[in-house]
Amino acid sequence: MQTHLADEYKDTPEGREAEAILRKCVHCGFCTATCPTYQVLGDELDGPRGRIYLIKQVLEGEAPTRSTQLHLDRCLTCRNCETTCPSGVEYGHLVDIGRRIVEAKVPRGAGSRAIRSALGEGLSSPLFSPAMKLGQAVRGLLPQSLRAKVPPRQQAGRRPVREHPRKMLMLEGCVQPAMMPNINNATARVLDAAGIQVVGAAGAGCCGAVKFHLNDQDGGKAQMRANIDAWWPHVASGQVEALVMNASGCGVTVKEYGHHLKDDPAYAQKAQRISELTRDLSELLPDIAAALQGRVRAADGTLAFHPPCTLQHGQQLRGGVEQHLRALGFDIRVATNESHLCCGSAGTYSVLHPDIAGQLRDRKLGHLGELQPAAIVSANIGCITHLQGGTATPVRHWVEVLDEALPPS
Repeated sequence: MQTHLADEYKDTPEGREAEAILRKCVHCGFCTATCPTYQVLGDELDGPRGRIYLIKQVLEGEAPTRSTQLHLDRCLTCRNCETTCPSGVEYGHLVDIGRRIVEAKVPRGAGSRAIRSALGEGLSSPLFSPAMKLGQAVRGLLPQSLRAKVPPRQQAGRRPVREHPRKMLMLEGCVQPAMMPNINNATARVLDAAGIQVVGAAGAGCCGAVKFHLNDQDGGKAQMRANIDAWWPHVASGQVEALVMNASGCGVTVKEYGHHLKDDPAYAQKAQRISELTRDLSELLPDIAAALQGRVRAADGTLAFHPPCTLQHGQQLRGGVEQHLRALGFDIRVATNESHLCCGSAGTYSVLHPDIAGQLRDRKLGHLGELQPAAIVSANIGCITHLQGGTATPVRHWVEVLDEALPPS
């Protein structure tokens, strides 16, 4: 794709990066066929190719409008298009650049600013946990739309206290400890059973994805730097061999710290090192499965696995969960139709665009339901919460199911 960037972008880091991405695009349209919002809305401008043209126009000097902003807002950032693209177009990085530029040029209304600020500040706030507990206490009185966002209170069980030579940092997350604390504790127990000790880092919090994808990119980067500061003493001393992420949305973000902070002279090298050390929990399954072989008593019934977009497209990790859980005796299957498509959660997307998100969720649940599963399992809390809001079938993290199959320690 030929480009003629406007002077205000031509010699900037963002402009140079965007131009390199744009020039890889050959207009083939393969991305459109796998774009969830194009599937739902049928509008070329609500597919990757259309959004690429909109961003190109802005970079070449055309004034963006509220319509431009809306089409970029509607993107789920699922990155399915990157998996499909034969030319290697890094659409996710391009749309980040486009959104930032458009956000600076197109003022939002007071209502939009308020809800986006509330989400960005509230989800990573220390007040989120008590607010969630209050919501859970009155959950039965809440309207259905809000009740779907408030899971029942969950018993988390104990954390293991044994020490092991192998140690890994684990990101606790911002919403996960309040909404579904058992995921983190189950992760610690499974890793403990496999001879790996989970280490916490005081001061680590939200990975930065929520604010970053709400176009508060500076706020998101500040959270990234705070996490690096919290983790760095453990990394620099060689105490830990990796950072393990049990929420794939956090994992893809932390794996891109090196990219997001590449122009920050104080953090660029540290951020790159953090990205190199980051592992999705599923990447540890070969070691976990080998250590637990013969010790797991898998429950009866089919597990329907929903691979989050942040796992299969963002991190390009496919098949590992199914392969290794099957080796441990679980009957785990993936939907035969549209397993590559987004469920509609996409961080705060299901709050900001509930109609589109609801259509995608129901479409996903229909395909998963064809497997007649005893439970649906996934690898990201956003997907788990969103899917559970549309079905009576239990939706859980796969590590919780594996944890329950372990013998008492």
